[in-house]
Amino acid sequence: MNQMIWVRGVNAALGRLVPQMLAGRLRERFMTPRSLPPRDWELPLLASAERITLRFGLSALRWGSGPTVLLMHGWEGRPTQFARLISGLVEAGYGVVALDAPAHGRSPGREANVVLFARALLEAASELPPLHAVIGHSMGGASALLATQMGLRTGALVSISAPSRILTMLRGFARFMGLPVRAREHFISQVERTAGIPAAHLDVQRYQLQLPGLIVHAEDDPLVPVGEAELIHRAWFDSQLLRLPAGGHQRLLGDPQVLQAVLALLGEVRQAPSRVLAS
Repeated sequence: MNQMIWVRGVNAALGRLVPQMLAGRLRERFMTPRSLPPRDWELPLLASAERITLRFGLSALRWGSGPTVLLMHGWEGRPTQFARLISGLVEAGYGVVALDAPAHGRSPGREANVVLFARALLEAASELPPLHAVIGHSMGGASALLATQMGLRTGALVSISAPSRILTMLRGFARFMGLPVRAREHFISQVERTAGIPAAHLDVQRYQLQLPGLIVHAEDDPLVPVGEAELIHRAWFDSQLLRLPAGGHQRLLGDPQVLQAVLALLGEVRQAPSRVLAS
């Protein structure tokens, strides 16, 4: 028997008998990232980085010098997954700082969520020079969008493979795990209590996005449908949308078209530096 079929069957039964207990277990699983080692192709960039620790314990890697670009990886991700982008940004004269998100890499914590990711961006921004741009992948992109609503100031923002609303992702996870209706409701409620924000509020349709941006997504993303990028684009007046025919959820980070589009956006902002202060 397929293992997931068995898991869903058990969850369906437990979800009817003890929905709150099962929801609590899955909330913990949902918010506890695994630690995944870097791939071989990431190691040269890792070796060339300067490791820094921010005031409240967040760990980050730094490369180059020049206008500061802050990067946030996705769930269970790593800074060096941005290797192609980082190398291109440094070659173009930018200084890059890439965070280990809370509960990831060398940053403290056991659990994390999109709100903690967003607060980490705000913490980093408070210690770094004025940000020329912020680039986030997947949950890192969602957290960067949220952080702008919490006071993050940056000249531009790039969202890659990000969802437009967190509630969709929570419901998708609950359905995938086979939770019956009552257990799903408890699961979402417990996630909201832990994060401190109603899931329905974590939706770009509710955001005021008043800065230039770029949205990147692959047509064949198996985790976050490309339609999410369209929703973000519609809600974000000053944004450009780059849809790639292929690239999955992570491979597109190394696509030369992505680097080209990012450098083009950052070049526009560099010619109008006052936008950093106005955003």
